[in-house]
Amino acid sequence: MIAEPQATLLIVDDAPENLSVLSELLRPQYRVLVANSGEVGLRVAGGVPRPDLILLDVMMPGLDGYAVLARLRENPATRNIPVVFLTALAGVGDEERGLQLGAADYITKPIKPAVVLARVRTQLDVKQARDCLTHHNALLEAEVARRMAENDLTQRVSIRALAHLAETRDPETGNHIARTQEYVQRMAHGLRQHPRHAATLSDHYIDLLARSAPLHDIGKVGIPDHILLKPGPLSPEEWVVMRTHARLGSDAIEQAERDIAMPLDFLVLAKEIAHWHHEKWDGSGYPDGLAGEAIPLSARLMALADVFDALITPRVYKSALSHVAARDIIAAGRGQHFDPDVVDVFLAGFADFVAIAERYQEGGGS
Repeated sequence: MIAEPQATLLIVDDAPENLSVLSELLRPQYRVLVANSGEVGLRVAGGVPRPDLILLDVMMPGLDGYAVLARLRENPATRNIPVVFLTALAGVGDEERGLQLGAADYITKPIKPAVVLARVRTQLDVKQARDCLTHHNALLEAEVARRMAENDLTQRVSIRALAHLAETRDPETGNHIARTQEYVQRMAHGLRQHPRHAATLSDHYIDLLARSAPLHDIGKVGIPDHILLKPGPLSPEEWVVMRTHARLGSDAIEQAERDIAMPLDFLVLAKEIAHWHHEKWDGSGYPDGLAGEAIPLSARLMALADVFDALITPRVYKSALSHVAARDIIAAGRGQHFDPDVVDVFLAGFADFVAIAERYQEGGGS
């Protein structure tokens, strides 16, 4: 690898004769900047053009070479510029000290032109290789970030598409997906302050939870129209069929898991939510009659979000309840239908849930 002809060198030395000799030696191949003190050298090193390499005298009045090197390493703008010490000090300890401080090389005076040229060329080659690697790494990191963002967006869009597909089977649900997603996220953030749940409710878990929530009713695509779209209460026999949507949804997600080579965390939560969001804290829910903490936390959060939204939303077979009336029903279900901790968070942040409901009211934004 050959150093570029216009690489910029900075020579810092308090002796005019040394600056003159080195400049004459190096100028035929490089752009040369000079400074006759450590203070001036620091200003030039931080300016434009930025040096590709600094030849730095050790013994100088004021700031010596060691102090200048320390200041260079403290400044992000000059931290990565390689420094070669020039010194009449020939002791092993002096050389070790310079290398320990971060010098790239050490040239003793009186200088030998061939040695100086060879050392300079070597350090510039190393810097060029390092800069090239840094550039390629930056490009690679940018590409990885772009693809991760693209994959994340694709995942979110795919989830919404599947959720809306289920929604098309039940046109009355409207903005139910958006509302319940935000209810669940809000409750999770509130519940993370509880010592029993803090370890589970990490930022990552809450993100996955909100991402998975729209799939809670995906199983409704498997319910016959005459039951799903019935404009009135279901018969006991029809309820048996309707309740299968929980298992249908989790089975579909589980099949998707089998079809991919690696597990996805959000699918685990999506499957929990779809399967168990109709379970009740006292064990009287469906499909498995789970009780208490046997019900996954994700499903316990969705259970309250789903019921609250159903209560305040009009249907052809019922009118919408007021937010306050729905709140009172939720409160009455504490320890029976709902996890007491989840109810407490809901009641404490009730104004936020009302705001979410109003923001995504039917006919509004989605």
